[in-house]
Amino acid sequence: MSRSRHYATRILAPASGLLLFLQAALIVTGGAVRLTGSGLGCPTWPECTPGSYVPIAGQVEGTFHSWIEFGNRLLTFVLVLAALITLIAVLRAGRKDLRVLAVGQFLGIFGQGVLGGITVLVHLNPLAVASHYLLSTILLAGATSLYTRRHAPAQKKLSALLPDAFSRAHVTLSAVVVVLGTIVTGAGPHAGDIYAPRLHIRIHTAAQLHGGAVVLLLLLTVAFYFSSQTSDLTKKLLLYFFLASCAQGGIGFIQYLQGVPELLVASHLTGSAIVWILAWRVWLTVQREEKVSA
Repeated sequence: MSRSRHYATRILAPASGLLLFLQAALIVTGGAVRLTGSGLGCPTWPECTPGSYVPIAGQVEGTFHSWIEFGNRLLTFVLVLAALITLIAVLRAGRKDLRVLAVGQFLGIFGQGVLGGITVLVHLNPLAVASHYLLSTILLAGATSLYTRRHAPAQKKLSALLPDAFSRAHVTLSAVVVVLGTIVTGAGPHAGDIYAPRLHIRIHTAAQLHGGAVVLLLLLTVAFYFSSQTSDLTKKLLLYFFLASCAQGGIGFIQYLQGVPELLVASHLTGSAIVWILAWRVWLTVQREEKVSA
């Protein structure tokens, strides 16, 4: 192995780990922008304010709101750097199996930036905000796949019919829960700006749909766990998923009763990233396995 390939292989693990962390962090900081009412702190894009790419003194949106939004935009550049380092490491290490994932992360971050700009330009339309978040969850899944394969290539796993069906249903229902969560957000009070439009659905109705899907997901998780054909590794991750989901559900229920206070909403948003990573890890344990060299 050449020296450059050796260094690239060593760098790949921490680089992909940092990329995964930053993808999750972007979800949390994006939530902070919304919860502080700073969604239009930079009212245009790609500039922050007409004539300047950074906040300016006396900006009508206020110093606090403009710098909160600008700070979130800056995180995108850190993400681009992490994705670029990961991509270079993948290429130099000769990991052909990771090229699509690494390129997808790099291009997806640019797509996320453009979608974020569109969200600002349409004045935080809840459908645009939801699509912005959902793209983040896709990139988070990709970063999770990349990180789990950092040491060795993976291949399609030929699982038994029952665990295969369970894993597909589990990750699909997890995605449904995430989508319904964006509908609750779109109907709720934390729009990112006082004048931002909201979805024309009662938040109580949206919350009930979201909560009902969570209950179904927990029941499916229990059935998946106790299936005789479920592997020990999958059971371990299902247990983590179940505990995290129960904590997430508890936070969601309390915030609903308390009128969705900002701190609880932020905690719930952080939990959503953790639960989604675990859901994707569960799916990977059934659908992928380490590739055995010939």
